[in-house]
Amino acid sequence: MDQQPQYAQPQHPGHPGGYGQPMQGISPAPTGGASVAHAITHGPSFAMLRVDLQPGQVVIAEAGSMVARHSHVAMEVKMNAGKSAGFFAKIWALMIAFIRKVVGGETFFVNHFSAPQPGSVWIAPTMSGQIAHRRLNPGEKLVLSSGAYVASAGDIDVKMKFGGLKSILAKEGAFMLEVSGSGDLWFTSYGGIQAIDINGPYMVDNGHLVGYEGNLTMNIKSAGGGLLGFMASGEGLVCEFNGQGRIYIQSRNLSSLAGWLTPLMPS
Repeated sequence: MDQQPQYAQPQHPGHPGGYGQPMQGISPAPTGGASVAHAITHGPSFAMLRVDLQPGQVVIAEAGSMVARHSHVAMEVKMNAGKSAGFFAKIWALMIAFIRKVVGGETFFVNHFSAPQPGSVWIAPTMSGQIAHRRLNPGEKLVLSSGAYVASAGDIDVKMKFGGLKSILAKEGAFMLEVSGSGDLWFTSYGGIQAIDINGPYMVDNGHLVGYEGNLTMNIKSAGGGLLGFMASGEGLVCEFNGQGRIYIQSRNLSSLAGWLTPLMPS
């Protein structure tokens, strides 16, 4: 039987380790199988990922994210459209890759790295921040904000998940990414990543959401304070989660950075 993530049970909010309390670091759920050998260095502010490949292993990474690789490590460029087979599936994959590029802001292509003998590839995200590793088991799914995906290895499938109007209002884009399968997943943030296990209502500022997993639903609402609070508090909209699962938040907000820089830019 596949092992499932174990989430915190309701306790008094002040109890150490109770639900709603921040977890220290990223603690993957119980897993089966062996992970691809890897190391995350220079974190949390300027993290870089090194994947040590054995013959037969493949790691998929965002185009432009490679920092270095051993000369015998091969790189093959493919469309960023998930798994497909057959002519019509490839046409559909091309359309999906185009949509992900236009509306999701992701790269049109991804790089597949493999090696005939042991070798390493170094990967780094565009923004300064942390890289988290999550080992997925069959049947598990993790939803990521657009731009959070860094790399994956194993039988991992990455699909677009239409977020609807609530995702657009939350500035997460029209689409998010749904990652499923069995294998290794690496994702990133702007700033540090904090994993929080929840069981019940929980709010996250829309600009600080990295992703979520488990039996969770997400709704968009005002941070509070009525119209004045919405206009003047600086908090705007929040993502309200309900259910039991795990959310991943980031310590910095890219929209806030853009707002701070805009007045300083020459007109």
